[in-house]
Amino acid sequence: MFKLFSRAWRYVTAALTGRFNEMADPKVQLEQAITEAQDQHRRLIEQAANVVANQKQTEMRLNRSMEELAKLNGSARQAVTMADEASKRGDTTKALDYTSAAEAYANRLIATEKEVETLKQLLLQSTQAANQAKAAVQQNSMVMQQKLAEKQKLMGQLDQAKMQEQMNRAMASLSETVGQDVPTFDEVRDKIESRYAKALGTSEIAGQSVEVRMLEVEQAAMNTEATARLDAIRAQLGIASASSEAEAPAAVSEPAPSPEVGPAS
Repeated sequence: MFKLFSRAWRYVTAALTGRFNEMADPKVQLEQAITEAQDQHRRLIEQAANVVANQKQTEMRLNRSMEELAKLNGSARQAVTMADEASKRGDTTKALDYTSAAEAYANRLIATEKEVETLKQLLLQSTQAANQAKAAVQQNSMVMQQKLAEKQKLMGQLDQAKMQEQMNRAMASLSETVGQDVPTFDEVRDKIESRYAKALGTSEIAGQSVEVRMLEVEQAAMNTEATARLDAIRAQLGIASASSEAEAPAAVSEPAPSPEVGPAS
């Protein structure tokens, strides 16, 4: 039963993950990936800093031990010299005291030498680790720079993809049905052209009917009557009409008839 529940849970998790990846904004996911990479780089820097700090501390301990070793070596030499001088003077008590002090310095000198050797080994190891940590940080920094540059490229590609998808949807809506309540561009164009052609056909047929010709005759008669009325008003005012002015030059320019010539007597 538990095995079946575990398999079902993994299936549901995979299904929800796939659904989430389909619906998630790639730009947000890209920002999340870059943020995660930056966090990992920051943690790597912190770890590398701890390794380098350990190397520095080991180096400082070794330097102190080396200084202590030099002091102990000098003190042991001094104690041996003073014990020898006291023994030569016959001062057995001081000779024993100085000898005991020299032995104590010698014991501390041996312990310090062992510590120095141990610290040298530790320093060698910590130096190698520090160099590896520095190289890892430098390499990861280069990777981060590449990722940031690739991020800008991917952002541009994503914006272009969104623009192209929007353009594809706009172009598809011109030739495909997008819904029962929304006509396509082709349907609207065919409807407008049909109405326009029908209007032109109706107008052409109406222009050839008898009624239209009768209206033209009536309009011509009205125009003639209006012209005659205007000529009468001009005559009353002593103004030559436009028609008489047009005929006058023609009458003047008409040549006089030549006299008849009778038969010669």
